[in-house]
Amino acid sequence: MPNILDIRRRIRSVTNTRQITKAMKMVSAAKLRRAQDRALASRPYSQMLTNVLKSLVSRAELYDPDTGQPRHPLLADREERTALLIVITGDKGLAGAFNTNINKAALRFLEEKSGKNVDIECIGRKGRDFLRRRYPAAPVMTEGVEPPADHLEVHAAQERAGRVQIVGEHIGILGKLEYLHGQSLAESVMDRYTSGEVDSVYLLFNEFKSVIAQRLVVEQILPIEEIGEVGVRMAEEVSEEEKVRRAEAAKKAGVSLEAPDTSAIDQAAARFAGSGVDYIYEQPPSELFKALLPKYVSNQVFHALLESVAAEHAARMTAMEAATNNASDMIDALTLAMNRARQAKITKEIIEIVSGAAAL
Repeated sequence: MPNILDIRRRIRSVTNTRQITKAMKMVSAAKLRRAQDRALASRPYSQMLTNVLKSLVSRAELYDPDTGQPRHPLLADREERTALLIVITGDKGLAGAFNTNINKAALRFLEEKSGKNVDIECIGRKGRDFLRRRYPAAPVMTEGVEPPADHLEVHAAQERAGRVQIVGEHIGILGKLEYLHGQSLAESVMDRYTSGEVDSVYLLFNEFKSVIAQRLVVEQILPIEEIGEVGVRMAEEVSEEEKVRRAEAAKKAGVSLEAPDTSAIDQAAARFAGSGVDYIYEQPPSELFKALLPKYVSNQVFHALLESVAAEHAARMTAMEAATNNASDMIDALTLAMNRARQAKITKEIIEIVSGAAAL
């Protein structure tokens, strides 16, 4: 039978842990609300930008009539020999299987791309640490070395650390996410695609619609196949059991389970591209399209970062709710064990007193 004093110390320890997990759950719930608001606030701009580009597509010549080649380099579709995968994980743990599922999905993607070169951009400490233990970092380019004349063969001429290599790490940007973070990342990715270092670009992240409507997706953002259409290459839905846990955690934290209704905003933005009005642009449509297409890619990257942040807070809120419930169950079990130990001690003392009295 364990010592009563040891059980009381264990109860105090678990009680303190429960207070921490409960506080972390409430903090994640508050951050989740703000992340939802930010994702919702960015949606009208994203919808209007998409529909402006759709309107320009019908007014601009995207392909050269003589060669049939696209006029914009981001539309160029070539043989995939080197792919770039952007893996978005969290910087911190205690979020259940959030980071683990992303890392496993990254390994599955790399298996599907076996035989091809894959460059990885790691966003978040957890993904960086996981992948850095398995794959080497890309060698640093020596200054003064001129690239080959044909820039489309740069990726074949450069020395690689391996078939799969880590080319970039971005740690600590998700805590205070700004649009400039997504823009700078998108610009570097577009530069590598335009120069021919990579032939395709993929985003791996948690798509967030609501607390229970989430899925793990791999989206192809380059080359751009069709404006406004998401090129999903992999998708993994959460289990029904996980949805129930998230719903219970959201109800206790006061977080809405339903996705915000943005149908009115979407319809208003869709009228721009779908209307038969012949808009007069100050600049030629082809120049506008060339200038807005990089912003479209930047917006995709930034929106993925926003959704990943919201999904991480939702996962941490659920994990801390489960930890709080487990701590309460453990306290009940320890209290029962302490009462039994105390009762056994009292019974033993009574038996000793009765036995002593009977022996006189």
